[in-house]
Amino acid sequence: MKKNIFKLASIVLVVTSLTSCATVFGGKVSECQRTKPATGAPTRQVRVGALIADILLFWPGAIVDFATGAIYRPCNKK
Repeated sequence: MKKNIFKLASIVLVVTSLTSCATVFGGKVSECQRTKPATGAPTRQVRVGALIADILLFWPGAIVDFATGAIYRPCNKK
């Protein structure tokens, strides 16, 4: 019985640590969020609320947000 509880708790911990706030709640990631800015181009702005939530709630999940580009604000369509 204790092994099953330990396994379940481990799975829940891994699943929650691999999710991240901006990836889950930020919506679809646009192409401009995924691509790295060219040399001399303005840098991408970070979603401050998502970053704070990642640090406080999903601390290892911030890596996922930066890797997918979901942590960055969507680009303005002109």
